Amino acid sequence: MKLSWETATLKLVSPFRIAHGTSTQRETVFVKLDEGVGEAAVVPYYGESTAGIIEYLSGLKVTDWDVFQFETIIQGLPPGSQAARAAIDIALYDLWGKRSGSPLFKLFGLDPDKIPQTSFTISIDSPVVMAEKASKSIWPILKVKLGEQDDEAVIAAIRKATQARLRVDANAGWSREQAVDLLPRLAQYDLELVEQPLPVGDIEGLRILRSLNLGVPIFADENVKTARDVAAHAGAVDGVVVKLMKCGGIHEALHAIETAKSLDMQVMISCVVESSLGVTAAAHIAPLCDFVDLDAPLLIDNDPYQGVSYVGANLVLPHTPGVGVMKKEC
Repeated sequence: MKLSWETATLKLVSPFRIAHGTSTQRETVFVKLDEGVGEAAVVPYYGESTAGIIEYLSGLKVTDWDVFQFETIIQGLPPGSQAARAAIDIALYDLWGKRSGSPLFKLFGLDPDKIPQTSFTISIDSPVVMAEKASKSIWPILKVKLGEQDDEAVIAAIRKATQARLRVDANAGWSREQAVDLLPRLAQYDLELVEQPLPVGDIEGLRILRSLNLGVPIFADENVKTARDVAAHAGAVDGVVVKLMKCGGIHEALHAIETAKSLDMQVMISCVVESSLGVTAAAHIAPLCDFVDLDAPLLIDNDPYQGVSYVGANLVLPHTPGVGVMKKEC
């Protein structure tokens, strides 16, 4: 098997501001394993860097890999960059699908018509600007980024502007005290859920919030990477957010989803700022999930791949073998 990679800069349609900071572009690394392709998105607040991803990939010995010995390969990957591991994982699954002649969803025995509708993200800005974006949005589900000042004012303005289903994401931006104060007030605006209200690692704080029944289901995001992390949150949250780039790819994502379901937790399949390659790979396992947040291609101005398409908020998977993406013509 032959491994190669190339770096790329994804330019955003508009500045993307969350509690972790503001981006106008993001870096990513595209990987090839023979004819299989994968993606490692660079997310600095996950501790990832382009240099770190390339260093990880450079250390791999792939010449004797056999794609049909998938479990052995994945278990043998060294620890390190989760994004790089995800890229290898996605490329292996893509290669497996291509050599088997089937799209991944079919190999998994999943029905692509059962993918829940995706949300669309509104990044942090003033309440007026965020409400204006919501009023102009065609999307039936909006995910609202919070974690700075005027969080209640933002939700009040958006709820006045739209009847869309609302989810909020604090990106670890609140203290326990802020969350206890804010969540009951935000609950009156009919929210579906809140993602990661507390700083990363504060499982006990999440457990306390949930026990207080503050009116909004609580999902862990940055806290949870692997299935082991999911298990550690049993009883502390209502659900978990699974992303290929933080868990290391499809293989571990499937374990994380299975673990969550066994512990009566709901699952949202989500993404970081990544191209249609990474998002399409995630969409293949979306029928297993309760919520979907796979809108990254809609935020990117120069997506080099085409794969999953959007009919309103419905995701339509390609039926070609493997992940099913194609490189766009330059």
